[in-house]
Amino acid sequence: MTDLRFAELPVPVMTALRDGDLDTARALTGLPMTAYFVTGEARALWRFRLAQLVRSPGDAPWIVRAAVTEPGGEVVGHAGFHAAPDEHGTVTVAYSVDPAHRRRGYARAMLAALIDRAAADPAVRVVRATIAPGNAASLATIAGFGFAQAGEQWDEEDGLELVFDLPV
Repeated sequence: MTDLRFAELPVPVMTALRDGDLDTARALTGLPMTAYFVTGEARALWRFRLAQLVRSPGDAPWIVRAAVTEPGGEVVGHAGFHAAPDEHGTVTVAYSVDPAHRRRGYARAMLAALIDRAAADPAVRVVRATIAPGNAASLATIAGFGFAQAGEQWDEEDGLELVFDLPV
């Protein structure tokens, strides 16, 4: 499996990314982030996460990080959790691979690292993945990790999602 590390993206970095200022984000992190980090979809993510941190600063250690290859130092996407563990000890994974780096095992590596991170925290009892029924790539990514379908939910932004849980 591919070795990855997660690099923190502090508020000034997310602010630069939200504003489309890739040069500042690179300078602040020392990471060779690609234009993928300032696409329209990514910029919406940074807006959402910055607003989340205003409402819930305690989520900072849990949310989005840059996914960096080891030992190469290439930034291949971003990963984290939606928030800190909830009152039931559940965290929901979120990860995205830069299209230039897809189909090389990075999504599985990100998911494995997220599961390890969650399992290492005594506050976490369940890792959750929510996936649109037609998202074959994401369904294939979680296969083999032991997730079991726990139901369905309606997401106002993404529509119908299948809910998968993995006890840790």
